[in-house]
Amino acid sequence: MIGLAVLLLVLLALSGAPLFAVIAAAALLGFWSSEVDLSVIAIEIYRLTDTPLLVALPLFTFAGYLLAESRTSHRLVRLSRSLLGWMPAELVTVTLFACALFTAFTGATGVTIVALGALLYPALREVGYGDRFSLGLVTSAGSLGLLLPPSLPLILYAVVVQQLDIGAPFSLGQLFVAGILPTLLMLFLLGIWSLWSTRHDVIPLQPFDRRAAWAALRDARWELPLPLVVLGGIYGGWFAVSEAAAMTALYVLLVEVFVYREIPLRALPRIMRESMIVVGGILLILGVSLAFTNFLVDAEVPVKLFEWTRAHIDDRLTFLLLLNLVLLILGAFLDIFSALVIMVPLLLPVALGYGISPVHLGIIFLANMQLGYLTPPVGLNLFIASYRFGRPVEDIYRATFPFLLVLLVAVLLITYLPLLWYG
Repeated sequence: MIGLAVLLLVLLALSGAPLFAVIAAAALLGFWSSEVDLSVIAIEIYRLTDTPLLVALPLFTFAGYLLAESRTSHRLVRLSRSLLGWMPAELVTVTLFACALFTAFTGATGVTIVALGALLYPALREVGYGDRFSLGLVTSAGSLGLLLPPSLPLILYAVVVQQLDIGAPFSLGQLFVAGILPTLLMLFLLGIWSLWSTRHDVIPLQPFDRRAAWAALRDARWELPLPLVVLGGIYGGWFAVSEAAAMTALYVLLVEVFVYREIPLRALPRIMRESMIVVGGILLILGVSLAFTNFLVDAEVPVKLFEWTRAHIDDRLTFLLLLNLVLLILGAFLDIFSALVIMVPLLLPVALGYGISPVHLGIIFLANMQLGYLTPPVGLNLFIASYRFGRPVEDIYRATFPFLLVLLVAVLLITYLPLLWYG
């Protein structure tokens, strides 16, 4: 009977059923087979309301949707080019940093490729960069920023670990800080590779124009304080993460609707609805996943997984290498939110047994997921770029492969050198 039910669950998943339905069915099956009252699932979903960090999720998501809907991306690129145009490979630097910042605030790498790709890809081609290099750079840069605050995956990871209540306690602020150096490392390595691979291209420098820079600065003056609102407020002790999220959403709303007037009031209900649909999907998956995790803990699955791992893997470094391989494969097939709520409860107890802190695991996890967006055959950003630029996906594979290798080196450094993620 149980075997038939498991087979039906597998068929349900393969047929394209919603992920929350498959997880909820698995949790129901598990508790039913253990003769546990099924009301435990409703209790686990309700327990989410006791999570203080959860308030930040919808507020940051709403702010990100507002930024994506406005012309923030245009102002960001214009300002970066006006300030950095005199530097060698300035447009490469602009592409990397603009994409990382935009992804951090919108929380979606695909949105970055769609929004900034229309600006940056033609600009790269216009100044003399090759077609393959330009495609690879924009597609790869679109996956950066998931480790930068106030990235939604960072917040969700903290929520999941907080619900598990195991390992050394940490604050979301610590996780935010831990993601900065790894992101800078990725940007640095991609910049070095870009300089080397385009060393024979003749790219004209743009002399610094004080008037153009001042005009771009004045144009973006209302959006420039945004990182200070988030980071300065949290680390300056002015307000908590949930309060920072509220301030960010309010600030972005006022600026984009009433100052720039790029988002009409009649569009707000649609933007709210679209952003909250995303949040609702995340919360629904999170709730049923926590219920399923509760069953796994009751069945001692993490303990058995740790014992099996210990029996076959003796040292911490080998476990980290295996962890990277597993996460890269998962990142190519699962979206980052599903991977977080499904895999973190299983991996965290095992990682703790090898002396890996929850903060380190979080950075490793998200760095690999970030790389998974570019991993063939089904990396999400590869198909988004193929659609956005009207190119065969095979061209995108070839264009992004060198950048994928550079990012893989960065992930290995992040994994084996904790100094990079915790100062």
